[in-house]
Amino acid sequence: MKPQADFDPKIAAKKLMREARSGALATLMAPSGDPYCSLVNVATAFDGSPLLLISRLAIHTKNVIADSRVSLMLDERKEGDPLEGARVMLMGRATVTTDEHDRRRYLARQPEAEMFADFADFAFYRIEITAAHLVAGFGRIVDLKPADILVDPAGADDLLAAEERASAHMNEDHADACRLYATALYGAPDGDWRCAGFDPEGMELQNGRTALRVPFPQRVSGSGPLRAVLVKMAEQARPAS
Repeated sequence: MKPQADFDPKIAAKKLMREARSGALATLMAPSGDPYCSLVNVATAFDGSPLLLISRLAIHTKNVIADSRVSLMLDERKEGDPLEGARVMLMGRATVTTDEHDRRRYLARQPEAEMFADFADFAFYRIEITAAHLVAGFGRIVDLKPADILVDPAGADDLLAAEERASAHMNEDHADACRLYATALYGAPDGDWRCAGFDPEGMELQNGRTALRVPFPQRVSGSGPLRAVLVKMAEQARPAS
C-alpha cells in the first residue's frame, strides 16, 4: 500500500523503536518449529537495534538458542482501540551481545533489571534486523529495510564514548532542560523527565516507563556538536514554556 504523502514511515518506525519499553517476541519452538509468543522488555542499541535481557531458563530463550530467527512487535500503547495505534513488526536474528555499551543502554532504560542482570542464567541479546513491517493507520502500511530504520554509527565514536557522561550531566545539572524538551517542545505531560541516552539522530527522555523520542535538527557525531544542539533546543523550549 502506498503511504500518504505527508507521512514518513522511516521516522514513524524509528520513533516506535526508540520509545518502546516492552514488546511481543515471537520465536520458534524447538524442535517442532511451532510459533511461540511472549512479552519481553526491550531497549535499543546505539544504532537502534533492539536489545533484550532474557534468561536461558525461559522458553523463548531456549527457542532462540536452537533457532535465532525471531520477530518482535512494538506498539505505541495508545489509549482506545489498540488496532488504531501504530505498530512495527521487526524480523531478524537474536544473538548474544557482550558489548558494554549495549548493557549500559539497556539498563538505563530498564533500571529495575540491574538486580538480576548478572545472574548466571541471564544474557543480553541484540536483534539483527533483516526486515520490518510498519502499520500506522489507513494508508500507512509499509515494508521497510534495515537501512531505513537503523542509524549509521559511522563517524560517531566520540558521541558513543561520551554518551554515559553526557546523560549523567543532563540529569544531574540540567534536569530542568530535559523537562522543558518534553513538555514545551513536544507537549508531554509534566513529570520527572530524565535523559536515557543519545544517538546521532536524537535523544531519549524517560519518565518512569514512559519514553519520548526527541529528534535532533541535524546529525550529531560528537560531544561538542551535542552540547550545541542541546543548548539551542533549550533556548527554543524556554519561550514556548
